[in-house]
Amino acid sequence: MSDTLLQSLTTELRRGTLTLAVLSQLRTPQYGYSLVQLLEKSEITIEQSTLYPLLRRLEKQELVTSCWDKIESRPRRYYVLSSYGIEVLEKLRKEWEKMSKELTILLKEEEKNETD
Repeated sequence: MSDTLLQSLTTELRRGTLTLAVLSQLRTPQYGYSLVQLLEKSEITIEQSTLYPLLRRLEKQELVTSCWDKIESRPRRYYVLSSYGIEVLEKLRKEWEKMSKELTILLKEEEKNETD
């Protein structure tokens, strides 16, 4: 398998998981950099060039709302889940858990078949 193909497939796999990861951290208001730091604590790396378009898309889908905080010397845009976003996050979390369980079983079976 070429490195380019592997990188492309990995990017595709990460795309959906990043959406779930970002949504999971927006129960409390976060600005971009604080969100990056929260994700990095869980060893999830996300570039700002990926994060901000994702946040705009989530806002357009009405999963997230945002507002500017101009109190501090540097204005920051804070993002938080909407009530609709909370509902969607819970459904996505359940779907992720189901898919993860199914894939774990499938991959363990494949691993077992390889060693037989």
